[in-house]
Amino acid sequence: MSNEAWLNGKLAGFAPVLMPAAHALRQSIVDLQSSAASLTAEELTARPNDAPSAAFHLRHIAGSIDRLLTYARGEELTETQFEFLQNETADNSDLSADELTKKAVEAINDALATLQTVDLDTLFEPRFVGRRRLPTNVFGLLFHIAEHTARHVGQIVTTAKIVRARETS
Repeated sequence: MSNEAWLNGKLAGFAPVLMPAAHALRQSIVDLQSSAASLTAEELTARPNDAPSAAFHLRHIAGSIDRLLTYARGEELTETQFEFLQNETADNSDLSADELTKKAVEAINDALATLQTVDLDTLFEPRFVGRRRLPTNVFGLLFHIAEHTARHVGQIVTTAKIVRARETS
C-alpha cells in the first residue's frame, strides 16, 4: 500500500457504508507496524511529560477493541476483560514492542473481520456500553472502534517520535 489506506479505493469484502471504518483500521495497522514494532523496551515504556506510554496505547487498543466488539455482539464483559482493563495502564511491559504490536494488530484484524461479516440489517439495533449501560447501536460501536483506534495509533506515532528524538539529542 503506497498511499494512505483511504486513497487505495474500495476494499474487497466491505460494505460501502462500513468502508471508512475499514480504511481507518487498515491505516492503523500500517502506522503501528512502522512506528511501534521496533521501539526498544525503554522507548516502549517512556512517558514523556507524563503522557501515557506507547505500551499503554498498544494494550489499550487491543483491550478496547475486544471490549467494544463484545458490546457490539450484545454481550456483557467478562471478569478476564475487566482484569485486562485494570492492567492496561501499567508503566511496565512484560512483552516487547513487537509482541504488543502484534496483539494490537490481531485485535484490529478481529474488528475488520467483524466489519466484513456484520449483518447490515442489525447496524441500528440497540446496544449498551458499560456497567451504566449507556445506549448506542452496532453502527456506533463499529465506528467508534475505528476512530478510537486511530486516535491511539496517532498517540503512539507521536510518542515514538518524541522518545526516539530524545535519544539522538
